[in-house]
Amino acid sequence: MAGMRNNCIESGPAERQIGIEVFYTADAGIGGRLRAEPEDFIVQELPIMPPEVPEGQYTAALVRSRYWETNRLVRELARRLRSSRRKIMFAGTKDRRAVTTQLIVFGAPMSEVRNISLADVEFLQMYPTDSSIGIGDLLGNRFTINVKDMDMDVSKALDVCAGVHAQLRGLGGFPNFFGVQRFGAVRPITHEIGKLMTRKEPEKAVVTYLCKTGLLEDEGITESRKHLASTLDFAGALHDFPKELSFEKAMLNHLVKNPGDYVGALGQLPQNLLMMFIHAYQSFLFNRMLSERIKRGLPLNEPLEGDIVLKADKNGLPDHENWVKAESRNIPKLTELIGRKKAFISATLYGTESEFAGGEPGEIEASIIEQEGVKDRDFILSEYYKLGSRGTRREILAPFEDFRMAGDGEAIVFDFRLTKGCYATTFLREFMKSPELTKY
Repeated sequence: MAGMRNNCIESGPAERQIGIEVFYTADAGIGGRLRAEPEDFIVQELPIMPPEVPEGQYTAALVRSRYWETNRLVRELARRLRSSRRKIMFAGTKDRRAVTTQLIVFGAPMSEVRNISLADVEFLQMYPTDSSIGIGDLLGNRFTINVKDMDMDVSKALDVCAGVHAQLRGLGGFPNFFGVQRFGAVRPITHEIGKLMTRKEPEKAVVTYLCKTGLLEDEGITESRKHLASTLDFAGALHDFPKELSFEKAMLNHLVKNPGDYVGALGQLPQNLLMMFIHAYQSFLFNRMLSERIKRGLPLNEPLEGDIVLKADKNGLPDHENWVKAESRNIPKLTELIGRKKAFISATLYGTESEFAGGEPGEIEASIIEQEGVKDRDFILSEYYKLGSRGTRREILAPFEDFRMAGDGEAIVFDFRLTKGCYATTFLREFMKSPELTKY
């Protein structure tokens, strides 16, 4: 067994609650905060554009939005179209506190989509197509992000960042933790709900979703949640909860009409949001596994015997279904491929059909699952509209490309590109090292 790293900087308590227990780089951080305003966090999706078909049944559109989380945006777009939200498709979920550009495909004619008028939403490009899209149908994202309110002046901060960048460049990437957005940036609780769903505790899942407060929510919303937690008066909460809590109000309305039907209350949420709860719990488990690997001093860019190594697909992205197990005979070749970003060491996203790695990496995976007391069959959730997750593998090291940084007044502007499924906040946390999730 490799020795424990003695230069790990521990994460703050809030990050540890989502499974991120350490920083990889040992330098002190610059502090600061992200998203003082949405324009500080600009995301441009790198989509796989569907072909234009003049008589196509779908409408493809590049949509730029400000301060809209993707699920709530889709819900409002569907309402404006008087359509099912299932007829509005997207490749990646984007956070609310940002300016984002992403591909959305509508199951509606262009004439109807073009007439949508929504505050802080702009259609940049639109054309007919015969192709739909689904989650993951993108190459990655480009980010332009301002870090403000740092703990030092810009000149010193740039020096610190240069040192961190050199370490990560030498590593070939950064630890591919799921960032706070996976768990809810305003209220990081999605993994808790997913865990309760896998444990067949729908009442606790519903109460957690309705009542647990978040540090970034408005004071009025916080008070409404606290009052409901103390009274469990669902009818009163249906009246008191503000209209922007549309998902919560749909659940409350169901409980008023169907007392005790907590499974049905969860069923009022969009299916992709229910799946997000399950995926968030899997993400929490992954974060714990990756944290433990770092704490043990095991490499992220060199395979150990037993590691499961993902091959690269035609786009150079990790193929999560095409892998090989590292053995003494193939480790030199795999190490060379990993150095060229043609292969990627992975850890499990645990589900019904998961296979653990071998050796010490597999021992880490199995021990985290045992500590959580979760079983593979727990991810069969037929009571929730046949939800479930087979599980997959995820690369433990995230590459970054086209990296630039520069001072801009009292801020540092970072510009870089990440592959799909990787989090800009996870990258920038190595530079910032804030103990508070609210800073990200």
